Amino acid sequence: MTDLLYTDVEESLRDSVRSTLQRSLDEGLPARLADEPDTDVTALWRTLAEQLGVAGLLVPESLGGVGASAREAAVVLEELGRAVAPTPFLTSAVVATSALLSAGDETHLPRLASGEVVATLALPWTARRGAWTPVEHVVSPVADALTADLFLVPVTDEGGVTSLRAVGRDEVELEPITSLDMTRPLARVTLTGEGTEIASGDTARAAVDAGLVAGAALLASEQLGVAQWCLETTVEYAKTRVQFARPIGSFQAIKHRLADLYLLLVGAQAAARHAAGVLADDPDPAAAETRIATATAAAFCSDAAVRAAEEALQLHGGIGMTWEAAVHTRLKRAKSDQLALGTPDRHRSDLAQLVDLPAC
Repeated sequence: MTDLLYTDVEESLRDSVRSTLQRSLDEGLPARLADEPDTDVTALWRTLAEQLGVAGLLVPESLGGVGASAREAAVVLEELGRAVAPTPFLTSAVVATSALLSAGDETHLPRLASGEVVATLALPWTARRGAWTPVEHVVSPVADALTADLFLVPVTDEGGVTSLRAVGRDEVELEPITSLDMTRPLARVTLTGEGTEIASGDTARAAVDAGLVAGAALLASEQLGVAQWCLETTVEYAKTRVQFARPIGSFQAIKHRLADLYLLLVGAQAAARHAAGVLADDPDPAAAETRIATATAAAFCSDAAVRAAEEALQLHGGIGMTWEAAVHTRLKRAKSDQLALGTPDRHRSDLAQLVDLPAC
């Protein structure tokens, strides 16, 4: 049985990531990116990679990484989600790294582990395991493509065999796409070069699936972090916001809404931790337990994060709807994440098939 509790090592990692974000991330930056999308945010990623080694968290020590597991990566994502930090951790250190690990690559992983190179899987950000097609020439929308140095592109050769290729930044053309959440920018990627082959056939398809499964499973932890921030911030606001000469948190209706949200988050935490734990025990994307845990977490946590952000906005008296409000940045991240790596409805459909639940 997967242990849902955090270890001392995980809590220590959390403290390190949170303190680094507090020192290095301007709290107003996520909101400003909506109006200033060309702002250079790479310094934050360099700090996290160089000081904490998060870029190589999932990479074995023999290849220059930390040799940690999905459990530790989940803790990092919780903190990045809380801060809506504009970093490529999910796309590079989780999705792309998991794909390269599955493919048995030893060429690119050391550079990813050091933070020298940022990679992204060149598939639509809505792709999920078993629901993607090889790229022909143009792919859109690709998350974090604008800051990527390396593109992992699944293509089909003349014989119809799928190949996973490593394509450099000088072999693609990038066109920014306006995103709801500008802390995770999207782009249209046009291939202009062929790159080099990493894997082919079943190995290539399994590698892509491994990246997508790891991404979906651990995205749930990012969504958990967003939801936790929303609840904690709203509770503090309810203690200090006075209406009719009383803190609004003293009103029964507010108490019930916050209590319901807390219970929702307890469930989300269990689902996210279970998915991370199962993935840590067995990273095989085809394993039944991994697929069930991933689909459960992806479906539940996506909706929980949006619900938490919506409640935070309303219980802040609607002021969270203003563009520059911190609550608004969490709402945009939650809504964007709800579409990423498979929608909740798609994951529920996958889950129904996995547990032999007949359609209504």
